[in-house]
Amino acid sequence: MLPEHEILPLVNACGEVIGSASRYDCHQGPGLLHPVVHLHVINRAGEIFLQKRSMRKDIFPGYWDTAVGGHIADGETPEQALVREAQEEIGLSDFVPRALGTHSIDTCHESEFVYVFATRHDGPLHPNPDELEEGRFWTPAEIEAHLGSGIFTPNFEQDWITYGSQF
Repeated sequence: MLPEHEILPLVNACGEVIGSASRYDCHQGPGLLHPVVHLHVINRAGEIFLQKRSMRKDIFPGYWDTAVGGHIADGETPEQALVREAQEEIGLSDFVPRALGTHSIDTCHESEFVYVFATRHDGPLHPNPDELEEGRFWTPAEIEAHLGSGIFTPNFEQDWITYGSQF
């Protein structure tokens, strides 16, 4: 199945599944709220791993984003999606996620109901070149200095503003 034909669950403002739609339809602008997971990876020094999204991505190509982010598949739990996406994107399989909370975000591309997690991990990480251009650890000061500059996805910026103090 082509990625644009992938069927995603639709949720209400509480995260309860209320229907489904194609990935293509979910990415035609705000309105179809669908669930995603974000995993923030923090090392012992308190630095946060960010990925630079692949230029082949249909949404925010080349922007810096959370270490791991992806859609929750139909019938999948947030925890299952988190494990799958962490392995696919950065080769991370041995980690203990800590749930930070949920929030919704509307961008010009889509509406997401986000399950936000964090984990401690010093590496090594193995970024998948099909998923991201590069990845590196950033200090909180570096992130703060670049907020609003247009290099981060709005999704990451909202996570940072809402949950960054809990990382």
